[in-house]
Amino acid sequence: MGHRPRRVGDQIQRELADLLMNKIKDPRLGFATVTEVRMSRDLSHAKVWISVLGDRDEEEESLRSLKRACGFLRREIARRVRLRVAPELHFIADRTLDASERLENLLRDTEPETPEEQGDEGES
Repeated sequence: MGHRPRRVGDQIQRELADLLMNKIKDPRLGFATVTEVRMSRDLSHAKVWISVLGDRDEEEESLRSLKRACGFLRREIARRVRLRVAPELHFIADRTLDASERLENLLRDTEPETPEEQGDEGES
């Protein structure tokens, strides 16, 4: 990806984060964080990864809420970032925290015992 799509994506990420915190008043949105924005080369599409605090139902409800607010968000982004054409926003659930937590739990569960722990078991 070139420098311009990356810079525009970073700017859109900052603006979306501000809009979610200060302008969107939908109670169904929940606690959502914009974790990443990737722009197409022609800047007409933006993939927006959203991390939502809560369970899968809350995550799905938040994504539906964002899709309903998409028109407003596109207009605000076009105005704030000063783009000729507002990019089409595609919201995607960011589950990297879930995956890293699951991996951490697996590693913790398979951690080898220390020699002291092995000796304690044999003395019972």
